[in-house]
Order: sequence, then structure tokens, then C-alpha cells
Amino acid sequence: MNGQAKLPNVAIVGRPNVGKSALFNRLVRRKIAIVHDQPGITRDRISAFCDRGGRPFTVWDTGGIFGAGELELTAQVRSTVQDALRESDLVLFVVDAKDGLTPVDQELARMLRKSRKPVLLTVNKIDHDKHESLAADFDSLGFGTSVSISAEHNRGISDLLDQIEQLLPAVSDQTSAISDSFSASQLSTNASPAPTTSQPIAIAIIGRPNVGKSSLINAIVQSERAIVSELPGTTRDSVDVAYECDGRQFRFIDTAGMRRRGKVSSSVEVFSVMRAERSIQRADLCLLTVDLTSGVTAQDKRIAGLIQEARKSALIVLNKWDLLQPKRGRQQRIRELADEARARIFFLNYAPVVIASATTGENVERIFGMIDKIERASTARLGTGVLNRLIRAAFAANPPPMVKGKRLKLFYATQSSGSKTKNLQPPEFVLFVNDPRLLARTYARYLEARIRERIPYPGLPIFLTLRPRSQKV
Repeated sequence: MNGQAKLPNVAIVGRPNVGKSALFNRLVRRKIAIVHDQPGITRDRISAFCDRGGRPFTVWDTGGIFGAGELELTAQVRSTVQDALRESDLVLFVVDAKDGLTPVDQELARMLRKSRKPVLLTVNKIDHDKHESLAADFDSLGFGTSVSISAEHNRGISDLLDQIEQLLPAVSDQTSAISDSFSASQLSTNASPAPTTSQPIAIAIIGRPNVGKSSLINAIVQSERAIVSELPGTTRDSVDVAYECDGRQFRFIDTAGMRRRGKVSSSVEVFSVMRAERSIQRADLCLLTVDLTSGVTAQDKRIAGLIQEARKSALIVLNKWDLLQPKRGRQQRIRELADEARARIFFLNYAPVVIASATTGENVERIFGMIDKIERASTARLGTGVLNRLIRAAFAANPPPMVKGKRLKLFYATQSSGSKTKNLQPPEFVLFVNDPRLLARTYARYLEARIRERIPYPGLPIFLTLRPRSQKV
């Protein structure tokens, strides 16, 4: 995103389990990164907006270098940190006062000095005044500027922010103006948009482990922002990736793979699944990723059910098309696969299907075309007269069922104006009736189908809100 590049970048680096994610959460004032005492939890780079000090900046949390986890990931995490160093304007080198100076800290210090970037030595876990003397152990690292903090207890954070402000590069008038107008919601995940800036569309990439969610994000944004590995469960945080396409701002949320609760192997994975479920709630659109080579599984259906329960806009991507050899004509096979997916996930029938390959990039551009189609549909409205004639005709063709000797009666229908600040807002139709409790679920689906015959509303659930005649819209 252009706006994000204009803001200063501050990278948090350090060996595993020194409190980098806790500091990240403290700076951005919300729990985005998972904090846990198991080394190597943060493997992706996570960015968010920090406006706690005198100057706003983008803060990056990085994976612990020299981690004790899988060897393949250790190399990838180190590469990710090196990328963060190249793009950063300031490095917060976090060390653990309670553990003292370690050989890994010394090796990392040499790596940071070679980067020739401003480095602020941040001595963490100074929880009490009596711990202050522990900071002296790190004087031998040779960094002129240091600050003692406790990220967990919010101790010394104001001093840290003052030091960051002093060490950040000078800001030009143009960059300052951009920073002032750039909304925190475009870099963070829980802020109101600036009045002059349209809010990015938040898209959660949802799916079970190892279906290619991170690969799909990398293919979409054409960057290696998310770590990709064949090991299930690589993405443990929900990672927000800001992106701009054709002048439109997006925020892709790469989530941890969602397994059945009984198959979650550790407390970290429990947190990851909970974070992924929350990502559904804060998304404007859920992009359900399915592995074509294994087809739609019971877990895929469960995740689709979570999207349906949250009443979220949805798009289904059948990934790994490159691994599937068509048994017959290509286009015919694509139609068959899409139909099979729709039949298996019939309760999410409003979600369009895109067949793509994150590895080769084939058809990935169609995702943006489909998002644009869903966005246009979200602005479509049925005139009050047209809507009333449509609903009344539906009642006449197929009267509502009797419920305890009573039948639902329609007095008036209108489409709600909705909120002007939300993206991809599903249509809501308000029906004034004699008794809202008389609407059976099957009849609600029937009315929804009749509305879609007039306007399909692809990707959008339809809300039917019933009110007694005495209430107003």
C-alpha cells in the first residue's frame, strides 16, 4: 500500500521468547500477536499501526531468529527478519534481562550492526526497580542507545516511545501530511476509518491446515509476506497483510488452519483456532480455501458453517488446480468441480466459486474480479414497490405454513438503508408482520430464494428482519 510505505517502519527483532510479541501488542494497544512461553511462536511478519507517541509509525513483529523449531522454518524466519531489516527505518533489538546476555544475542548483535540501521537496544522483563541492574549485562553489545522496559507490565513504554521518536528519520512535509491523513484502520485491525479515507476491505483467508492459504495470499499480493511451508499449522497468528489493487485498499487476514477441536495438539493451536474464528467476525468477506486434491471435507463444511453462522459475505476458492489433471475437457471439468463444491456446501449457496492455483498464479486475478462483483452487488437495492409486489406474490404462490393454528401475515416490506461505513454490507429486508415468531426457517429460505431471482446478490447473505406492525424501520 502506498500509504503504508510512507510511514516509518520499526522492526522488532530478537531471539525466541524474549517478549517481542508482547511488546508489539503493547505498542499497538491490542492483542494481535500470540503471546506464549513456547519459543518460535511468531513465524510470520505482522504489521500494525502505532500512534501512541508523538509520531505514528508501522511496527513489525518478526519471528525469533535461531529458533528451536523445525529447521526449515528457522531458515525461513531468519530470511523474513532480514527482509524486515532491509525495509525498516529503526530496529528494536529486544533482549531478556532475566536470562542475561546469551551467545545468540551476541550473534544477532553482529548481524544488526552489519545492517547499518539505527538500533535501539530494548532490555525487556525489567519488571521492578530491583531488576534495573540486570540491564548492565548488555552494555558489552556496544549499542549507544538502550531503554529498559517491561512489555508485560507496561513499564518504561513511554520512555521507549520517546527514544523511537528521536531515532526515526526526519519526516518531510509531504510524508507528514500523508501520516496525518492515513487512517489507523488501514494498518491496524480495530479502528474507525478517517472521515476522508475509505476503509480497506478486510478479507479473511479461512480454511483447514495446509490447503494453501498463505500461498494464496502471497500469490494475491505478489510478495513473500506470509511464510509458506508444507508443515500444517505454520501460520499461528492471524496475520494482516495490507495491499492495494487498482486504487482500492484491501487488508488480507491470513489465519491459522482450523482443525476440529479434538485434533488440536497444543495450547498454541487452540489459541490459533480461536484467533481464526475471531478473524471471521472482523472480516468483511471470508475467503474459504479448499484443497481440490482432497475435495470438500467435513472440516471444510464445518468452517463454512462458521461463516454462515456469522452471516458473513463469502467466496470459495478451490485451490491446487495445477495438481489436478482434467479427466475430460478443461472447462467442463471446472464446471463439474464447482458444482460438486456447491452441492457439498449447499448451505453457503450464495458464495461464488473460483478455481485457482496459488502455486502457478492461474486464475488468482479472478478473485479481485469476484470481489468487485460482490462489492457492486452490496449496493443494489430493490425499490419498495417492487419489493412489496415480489413478497406478496411469493406469499400468494406459496402461503406460509400454519404455526400453532396461526399463519404469518405480511403488512409491508422495505429494504434497510444499512450503514454507509461498512464494506460489502449484506442486504437487509425488513418485513412488518402480525407475529415474527410465525416465520419458519424453511419459509425464510423460500423468501430469500424469491428475492435472489430478482437480484442474485452474489457472495452476500440476505437478512430477513421481521417486526410487528407497530415498530418502525
